[in-house]
Amino acid sequence: MKFTAITENHLYQKAYRKGQRKSSATLGVFVLKDKHAPLLQKQHPLKKRINRIGISASKKVGGAVQRNRAKRVIREAYRQIDREIGIKTGYLVVITPYPKAAQVKMQDVKRDLRYCLARLDMLPPKDAPKAPETETSGMPKDAPEKQENAAASIVTDNTANDTATGAVL
Repeated sequence: MKFTAITENHLYQKAYRKGQRKSSATLGVFVLKDKHAPLLQKQHPLKKRINRIGISASKKVGGAVQRNRAKRVIREAYRQIDREIGIKTGYLVVITPYPKAAQVKMQDVKRDLRYCLARLDMLPPKDAPKAPETETSGMPKDAPEKQENAAASIVTDNTANDTATGAVL
């Protein structure tokens, strides 16, 4: 999927100044509500609301090869997160890779980008059910319940014995 890029410098500056920011070890993310989103939605062929995305890699990241690799990796991580989970639309999203982004694997960048987007409330809420419990230490899942029931029956048996002997608890 092709993204709409932020092409004007003033939009980068506005996202840096007024946008919300979250950073991790490999990248920083700036998010700002796009006031032109309704106009862009009308112009979109599918009439979908979209995000405008900008990736700004400074020379601190490395030479041209490292900067371009970092941008490619971030673009692909954004695509995968959007495809798997979905990202809220109608925003200016500026992503700045840090020097570590050119050295780590794509999965690390994806994990950091997902973390930043989640902290900025750009991902949909998690409605997924909890993962099923797994058996631990060879005990079946219902073993603790059986132990609790056994303990309860022991307590009842002791109370029956105490009441039979006339002892008061």
